[in-house]
Amino acid sequence: MPRSLLGFSIALFVMASGCTTPGVHHALPMNAQAPGVFPKLLAVYMPWFGNRSHMDVGYSSEDPAVLRKQIEQARHMGISAFVVDWYGESNAYSDHNFALMQQAASEKHFQVALLYNEAEDEDAGATDAEIASLDKAYKSYIGPTATYRDAYLTYEGRPIIFIFPKSGHVDWNLIRQHCSSWDNAPLLIYKDQPPQQYADDFAGSYAWVQPGAGGWAPDGSNLGEQYLENFYKTMVNKHPDKIAVGGAWPGFDDSAAKWGLNRHMQNGCGKTLDETLNLYQRYYDSSRPLPFMLIETWNDYEEGTAIENRTAANCGGLAKTQFSAH
Repeated sequence: MPRSLLGFSIALFVMASGCTTPGVHHALPMNAQAPGVFPKLLAVYMPWFGNRSHMDVGYSSEDPAVLRKQIEQARHMGISAFVVDWYGESNAYSDHNFALMQQAASEKHFQVALLYNEAEDEDAGATDAEIASLDKAYKSYIGPTATYRDAYLTYEGRPIIFIFPKSGHVDWNLIRQHCSSWDNAPLLIYKDQPPQQYADDFAGSYAWVQPGAGGWAPDGSNLGEQYLENFYKTMVNKHPDKIAVGGAWPGFDDSAAKWGLNRHMQNGCGKTLDETLNLYQRYYDSSRPLPFMLIETWNDYEEGTAIENRTAANCGGLAKTQFSAH
């Protein structure tokens, strides 16, 4: 196991449980850039807490002091950027909080990127809504008029926008043509594989927390290993020219979410995070580096994937023993 990603696992659980054992913090250096031997660590960030439509987690996502603290905590864990859930101007609260996060990131020499949730309009309006949202992102966060554009995540000099598909009504050919007029056209990264007719519009794909073809096991024992195996195999064998963004998660439990479907994935006292974080090594190495690893998530408490305050609680000393054995 590469020392950097193992170090992330150790640092995460030891920090959270209050252990101060010396010599265990070997997280990915902050100046690590893709491509390289180890992937650059990113984490999905939910910016909606403090809004009454979501659960109370004890802080507001529009508090700059909270944002600065979270950035420092993430940096100490080896995370280099937050990929922030975003719906365009249709969700004013989250949009406002992304602006605050980008400002804080610029001040802290951290990075941010957009995880844009595809418009859910019907056929006639979805593409127009997408163009309007992306133009807003370009003007406010990415393009030459954006005040804190220095903090926006790039790959080989081009901004990255992660796309989370929803309705399937968007014409991505038109979107790509439109965005090509920007002074620096973005790299669009799709969840899993895009529809065949839009394959050329996307620069790559990212893995997302899910159990795969086996489905959600009632006891939470399906950790998504087969899904990740298939994702990496597909990217290496069928799309070697595309950007691959690996996925890792600490488990899943949507019982606290209003939209929950009683889906569970065990955390295994850190085993799930450790295994998903390092499974990519079966397919990538120094001769074929994986550019990015996306931790899912930093703070989605409603679906039980948050690593922000995750501890080894109720596991005794298992987590620390487990990691120290590598």
